[in-house]
Amino acid sequence: MFDLEENRKKVQRALLVGIQDPRMSSDDAERLLDELQELTANLDIPTVDRVVVKLRKAHPAFLLGTGKVQELIAHAKELEADVIIFDDELTPAQQRNWEAEAKIAVIDRQEIIIDIFSERAHTKEAALQVALARMEYSLPRLRRAWTHLSRQRGGGTGARGQGETQLEADSRMIRDRIAITKKELKEVIQHRHVQRAKRLRKPVPTVAIVGYTNAGKSSLLNTMTDSDVLAEDKLFATLDPTTRRLELDNSQHVLVTDTVGFVRRLPHRLVEAFKATLEEAVVADLLIHVIDVTNPDAEKHYETTMQVLKEIEADKNPMLVVFNKIDALEDQSDRERFMFTHKDALYLSANTGEGVSELKETIAHHLNAKYKSTELLIPHERYDVISKLHQSGGIREQETRDEGVYIEGIFPPALAGVIKPFAVTSKSSSET
Repeated sequence: MFDLEENRKKVQRALLVGIQDPRMSSDDAERLLDELQELTANLDIPTVDRVVVKLRKAHPAFLLGTGKVQELIAHAKELEADVIIFDDELTPAQQRNWEAEAKIAVIDRQEIIIDIFSERAHTKEAALQVALARMEYSLPRLRRAWTHLSRQRGGGTGARGQGETQLEADSRMIRDRIAITKKELKEVIQHRHVQRAKRLRKPVPTVAIVGYTNAGKSSLLNTMTDSDVLAEDKLFATLDPTTRRLELDNSQHVLVTDTVGFVRRLPHRLVEAFKATLEEAVVADLLIHVIDVTNPDAEKHYETTMQVLKEIEADKNPMLVVFNKIDALEDQSDRERFMFTHKDALYLSANTGEGVSELKETIAHHLNAKYKSTELLIPHERYDVISKLHQSGGIREQETRDEGVYIEGIFPPALAGVIKPFAVTSKSSSET
């Protein structure tokens, strides 16, 4: 496999190729290519040109017809490009065929995304997940790597024979490393489950922020919780989930987690690899789905996120749809259009703070609807129970009386057995 990570400095001139299939508009193809160019720029690889190819029928050998193949190769040589990057996924055989014909590196969107993920993963779990995705991607492409090596050595029957032997050895080595990485990942995930179980025993309601990459999720988390999570204007700035405590106006607090952003044509193996990270969204009491209202593909970004949430079985969770960056929205008719199609959505700016108070109120309302409001009278000697209630963050009113401590609040179901003996009355409230 052409190791993009190791050969980054050697790759300085990229020709980007987008594929427009019969179901796709030219605008869609161009915007997907815009996204590929941004992904490539995140790796500091300059683009010398970009081409959209209309594809009526996929060809198994090169994806494209032979005439278009020769045309693109000639164009790449004219531009002195040292890499051709396809927006569509190429099979291992197609990559080998392209590189044999073009005599330069040919990669696809998957390889670009994996490389970005590799740079941005900081926790042990994320690093293991990326390593696993990279190895599973590389394994069927090993023959392609040895093709590169043969060209460097000048080929020859002897070199090919050694290469074939080395290929088998490398295949076994990667399979062994995949098995070891899966075992390590399983141990790390189990440790995280233990930590989450401890957290849930407190217990505190949880909220997960999800959405398309670069929609402003980290900025929203910072504004809501007055924290300083990394928030950069680039794709996949956040890979490792970050959790912060959010105080609500009714004295309740929740844990809010920022998750990895989604992207169109996200490699499925990365969805699989990051299911553990995205599990924060699966177990959350509430999802905040953030959308960049200024992006022309906002609706498609919404659909992409919903599709990934469906894949990880989190699409049934209660969800607030939030359109971010309204301070940068120039055409108010766009806002009216979104309000028509997303009637229950909220509109805010993580940058200026506009609309964030309303979001907090809505979060509190949803949690109030989920958890029943309860009045309690707890004996003075049972401060162990009072301590647990404070840890839950659900106390809204507390008063010391002669007969005990009166508490009114909203508490998670996990505390039902603890508070039942001390219940006075339950205010009318429906559980969702």
